[in-house]
Amino acid sequence: MASCRACDLRVLTAVVCGLLTIIVLGLGIWTTVLNSQRELSTSSPSIPLEFCRNGGTWEYGGCICPDLWKGWRCTITNFCEKSTYESLTFDRIPVGKYGSSQQRCDKDTLNAGNPIATRLCSITIYGEIELQNVTIGNCNETLETLEKQIVNISTQSLNISAEAQILTSDVNRITPEGIISATRVVGQIFNSTRNAVPEAKVIAVTTVSQLLDAGEDVFRKAAATASDKDDTLATLIKQMEIYSTSLGNTSVVKPNVAVQSVAFSSESTMESLNVRFSVRKGTSDSLVPGFTAVERDVDKLNPDGETELQILLSTSKSNNTTACGFVVYQNNKLFQSKSFKAKSDFSQKVISSSTDKNNLQGTSVDIVFKPRYDQKEFQLHSYACVYWNQTTKDWDTDGCDKNGSTNDFLYCHCNHTTNFAVLMSFKKKYKYPESLNIISSVGCALSITGLALTIVFQIVTRNVRKTSVTWVLVCLCTSMLIFNLLFVFGIENSNKNLKKSESSTGKPDSGRNEMLMQDTVDIGNPTCTVVAALLHYFLLVTFTWTGLSAAQLYFLLIRTMRPLPQHFILFVSLIGWGVPAVVVVVTVGIIFSQSGSQWELNYRQEEICWLAVSGNSGLISSPLLWSFMIPITIILINNIVIFIIIIVKVIWKTNQNLTSTKNVSFLKKILSTLSITVVFGVTWILAYFMLIGNDDVRIIFNYMFCLFNTTQGLQIFILYTVKTKVFQSKASKVLKLLSQSTGRVRLLPSVAPLRLRVRMYNTLRSFPALRERFRLLEPSVIVEETTFSESDQADSSM
Repeated sequence: MASCRACDLRVLTAVVCGLLTIIVLGLGIWTTVLNSQRELSTSSPSIPLEFCRNGGTWEYGGCICPDLWKGWRCTITNFCEKSTYESLTFDRIPVGKYGSSQQRCDKDTLNAGNPIATRLCSITIYGEIELQNVTIGNCNETLETLEKQIVNISTQSLNISAEAQILTSDVNRITPEGIISATRVVGQIFNSTRNAVPEAKVIAVTTVSQLLDAGEDVFRKAAATASDKDDTLATLIKQMEIYSTSLGNTSVVKPNVAVQSVAFSSESTMESLNVRFSVRKGTSDSLVPGFTAVERDVDKLNPDGETELQILLSTSKSNNTTACGFVVYQNNKLFQSKSFKAKSDFSQKVISSSTDKNNLQGTSVDIVFKPRYDQKEFQLHSYACVYWNQTTKDWDTDGCDKNGSTNDFLYCHCNHTTNFAVLMSFKKKYKYPESLNIISSVGCALSITGLALTIVFQIVTRNVRKTSVTWVLVCLCTSMLIFNLLFVFGIENSNKNLKKSESSTGKPDSGRNEMLMQDTVDIGNPTCTVVAALLHYFLLVTFTWTGLSAAQLYFLLIRTMRPLPQHFILFVSLIGWGVPAVVVVVTVGIIFSQSGSQWELNYRQEEICWLAVSGNSGLISSPLLWSFMIPITIILINNIVIFIIIIVKVIWKTNQNLTSTKNVSFLKKILSTLSITVVFGVTWILAYFMLIGNDDVRIIFNYMFCLFNTTQGLQIFILYTVKTKVFQSKASKVLKLLSQSTGRVRLLPSVAPLRLRVRMYNTLRSFPALRERFRLLEPSVIVEETTFSESDQADSSM
């Protein structure tokens, strides 16, 4: 009956431990995913979110409103309400944009899935919002078929332009081939030799604005497929420059493109012709009519707090210039650079300045840009004043110079006219952690000492131990010792000190105007990368040896495999030291092949010398997940399963022949359980609880994790060295010698009774009358000595 109850208790214990393990690992993975999603979606505005209404965000000292709203707090409507026209239905349409009908072309048409019609929401000169007439498209017309009708532009320009606008209204459906076809059609509409009507060109500006909402990857692929002889993007850019000089003194402003023309009067008596064109900041990211301005006969730039972009064109009247034009692009997607690589999503405006006379002498431009970027996370490092070289199809610095900078503006000067931009490079503002706290420092110091003593003890006393068990424990302690040393002396990034020594002015580099290669600058630190790789390797080695230790105890205690298989030490050594090396090398190789020379920060963090938490696609592609968390999770699950089996079937198994007292038996079981827990690394499951979103709960588990795992080496030293009879015997001898050297001989309590009995026995044996009476003392001494020796052997095998 008692055995059945004991069996039920063991089964219940195993089930409970298994369920707890599954729950802990499940919660860990679940909270990891939630935290990664929360980090991507959560922002920390400097003022309460309730200030900016209707989805507005606080940036650059004001609310940036979505397209449907405007005003200081995004509370003023900036859209046309839902409308219907015959059988067509339209949702809310932002002012200045075309809205697509909810009805789509049937699946059996060439234009299946695209909207049937579009409708413009405009604003009158009196500020009233009104809907324009509906434009119905042809569902059997595609951008590819429209491209073939270019020859008919002279007679059907309005119809072709309207069709192109409808076909590009849904930017999510635009393909690289569609970009090429659309830019070819629109480029020919702007071509003055095609004689397209002015209304068609205005609609074409809308089409270009819609195209600029397409994804960066779509434009990159379109530019890659374009040939040098038929580069539709370059053709469109050139034709828009020419178009900008033909509008007299009018402008065309769309959400992503603004075109402004200025006509010079022949009656002007001034020798130099100066025109200043400004773009002011609105309440949204879109360009808005009324937020551009032209000023004549000015001699310098004059930006204010509302200025986003300003350009001063200076030319001579002797050049017989009759008009000039400006084109502002909200982003640089039409300008696909081969040399400059952008990783951030900061929009970089491009402005074109041109005259109706090409290659004019004495014509120059001065430009001021107000950079827009996340100033909480990034710091402007440097910038380059560039222009778009039509020959090389890339940005170039020839003829352009930096003209200084302030906290808000970047100034440039160029001695020619074309498309200009400011390429900027940023340094991320990393939050370097403080030095290790007192718990981690003391715990690691104790662990390092304990591990070093354990290794020395295991090697010195190897003759009285089983080689295989000693080797596994020595390898585990060695890898853990090296990891702790690297952690204490190498986990902090030395760039932390560079950050403190940098100037706090925050002004970008205003020296030589040199071409930039990318928009983010990272200070390389190969030493930190090497430390991260070594930490990665030795922590994997540590976990691998815990798994091998668990497997070895399973074969020894459960399968009772004695002796162990031949070449066992060689086999486990190859696994323990070799498999983690393969994992680290493969991880570094894959990241290097995908990232090239910028691979370091895709492998490690900048804040500390450890694996990167998120990759190019977030946590799911991070090296921390695939090359660390998943392997150690598998090892931990294996260790916990073996731990439960050993606890139930060996340590806490009921023994009817047990002769020791219950208190001593229970204490031994507790110590044996703790010994296996430490070697198996079971306490590392606390790391999963550190991913909990609640700060108070997470802090508790942080301290528990630091307490149990930074002192893991000390725990091994106490349980596998101090508790052994061999260590206690050696320690007693050392203490005896120390006591004798100081003249204070003090026998240890555990050794004194035995030696006193031996001395008494030897003295009494010298008397024949008493020899027979004390004869029974001899077996007790022998039994005690034998027990002492066997106990040493048992402790050494564990």
